[in-house]
Amino acid sequence: MQRMNWLQDRVRSLRAAVGKPGRRPAGGGGHRRPLWLRLLRVSLNVLVVMAVVVVALLGYLAYTLPLSEDFEQKQLQFSTTLVAADGEIFAMRGQFHGDILDLKHIPRHLAQAVVSIEDHRFYEHFGLDPIGMARAAVVNTFAGKVRQGGSTITQQLAKLMFLSSERTFKRKIQEAMIALWLEHRLSKDEILVRYLNKVYLGAGAYGIDGAAQRYFNKSARELTLAEAAMLAGLIRAPSFLAPTRNLEAARERAGLVLRTMVDNGFITQATAETADIGKVVLAVDPTTAITSGSRYFADWVAAEAREALGPLSADLTVQTTLNVTLQQLAETTLRRWLDEEGSKRNVLQGAMVVLDHEGAVLAMVGGRDYDESEFNRATQARRQPGSLFKLFVYLAAFDAGLTPDTTMVDQPLKVDGWEPQNYGGQYRGPVSLRTAFADSINSVAVQLTEQIGRGRVIGAARSLGVQSPLKAHPSLALGASEVTLMEMAAAYGAMAADVKRVVPFGIRDIRGQSRRLYEHRPVKMSQQEAALPWHRAEMLDLLISTVETGTGKAAKLSAPVAGKTGTTQDYRDAWFVGFTADIVAAVWLGNDDSSPTDRVSGGDLPARIWRDFIAAAYQLDGVSKKKTDLLAGMKPAPAADPAPEIAAPAERGSVMSRVRGWFRSLAD
Repeated sequence: MQRMNWLQDRVRSLRAAVGKPGRRPAGGGGHRRPLWLRLLRVSLNVLVVMAVVVVALLGYLAYTLPLSEDFEQKQLQFSTTLVAADGEIFAMRGQFHGDILDLKHIPRHLAQAVVSIEDHRFYEHFGLDPIGMARAAVVNTFAGKVRQGGSTITQQLAKLMFLSSERTFKRKIQEAMIALWLEHRLSKDEILVRYLNKVYLGAGAYGIDGAAQRYFNKSARELTLAEAAMLAGLIRAPSFLAPTRNLEAARERAGLVLRTMVDNGFITQATAETADIGKVVLAVDPTTAITSGSRYFADWVAAEAREALGPLSADLTVQTTLNVTLQQLAETTLRRWLDEEGSKRNVLQGAMVVLDHEGAVLAMVGGRDYDESEFNRATQARRQPGSLFKLFVYLAAFDAGLTPDTTMVDQPLKVDGWEPQNYGGQYRGPVSLRTAFADSINSVAVQLTEQIGRGRVIGAARSLGVQSPLKAHPSLALGASEVTLMEMAAAYGAMAADVKRVVPFGIRDIRGQSRRLYEHRPVKMSQQEAALPWHRAEMLDLLISTVETGTGKAAKLSAPVAGKTGTTQDYRDAWFVGFTADIVAAVWLGNDDSSPTDRVSGGDLPARIWRDFIAAAYQLDGVSKKKTDLLAGMKPAPAADPAPEIAAPAERGSVMSRVRGWFRSLAD
């Protein structure tokens, strides 16, 4: 018992010695730690936990850094520069990467301009700029929105090379970590040159050399101070500030770059004043009208280039057939008529194709406004051609032995339960094929098709280049099957050129990799195609009669014109295709939803648009004006030719005599 008491006394003594009271006395006394000491202990524990979490997070972020081993890999180059027939650049497509330049090949003022506007303490910081980040935070806080960025050139390079553009905390931390890694691995000059070779500068241009090629059609080695300032100014907002899109904003930004260069001591005020930003000339002038509607042609030609060469990672220069003057005229003529008559006649869209007799596309308008719709109604839209399709019906009829003087009876008929109607519901009785074609009599066209066979008509269309599906329905003769405007232009172009097929083309040659990669060559017909009969003289007689006295009278000029109108049911489509000694032009009007127009026929607005365009074209410089016959086939065929000499009946007797008079006037 005494031993137990002794042990208890010893325990109480030890507890008292270490300051740990045992049982609290009944009176509530005893010793406790100060509050500040307990708070300090808790805070230290929290800090330790946070440090562990931060270290773990940084370790995870470092482990997941998307650092590529192939740090030096060059991006594939692929751009297309489109050049008009006169040598003017009118469009650029694809991505422009240019050459990877060493710092010694980059103009000093270009590097200085970029550093000055993007990161003027670049050569002073360690990859991160705390001063710049603090300044940006203050400015953005007072502005209530992001007005300045705090990223250094090194951070921007980290993002360009390794990271996505997503705005997340993870990406920002990784950006900073990669920036520190880059600063450790590379010199400042090496970081800068990589940045200049990779930064996006708008309009598909990557790197300073790609941008110099895209905007100024020159190497970055040759950039002036004003041009360098403009490129440097694009980095902050390349899509908005691209001079091809917003030239005034790009100029204002370039002026700011010059001022920062003065403020940061890179250039003097006198040097800045010598840089005339207003005189910077772009490779493609955004104020030129050719850059709007010609984009339909540019899209078509770019697709033709891909088809000709296939996938190719090289910068290409495509020499095209585009006639800048005619392109501008086609756009303005079509737009003027649609602006004046479109709302009144409920016709909202139009398209035009202009060819020479080789098939070279001189102008193309694929719609009223490319910015509103990039759909190309000249090449992509399939619409019913109406009576325009009768070219193939009558050509097939001549192949079957008929002539322009052959008489048919214009009368009501029924084919497989279908009853074709003439315009106005009138029937004339006996008429020549010349009259039936010129006045677009439907009953005669259907009778001819049924007499010679629908397959023969389809064959005639195929021989002239129509590739769209054609249904052998009784209404085939009246253009019920849908075709493109380009196909019809080519078919009538064959009549103009006195060849059995014209294949439209927009590319003369393509150059890349320091050599010619493609050159246009005329399409050669097979022996079978060459052996087919060719009744062009008879068709010309009919086409001239259409303009002289028939449905195409609105297209008449003081020079020989041949052509045909086309109008579909309920006036949903209106066409006119015609040609002169130099030019083939095709016009279509209608609505994208195929809603009816207000009685717009092919002999109405399309023929008048065609006439205005052709008449104006012959007043322009640089447009061919041949002083020869419209076409040799309009003259009487020689005796050895199996086709009989065409003698016009009394009702059309003045046509050929007037044509010969035109020839004499052209020769004067």
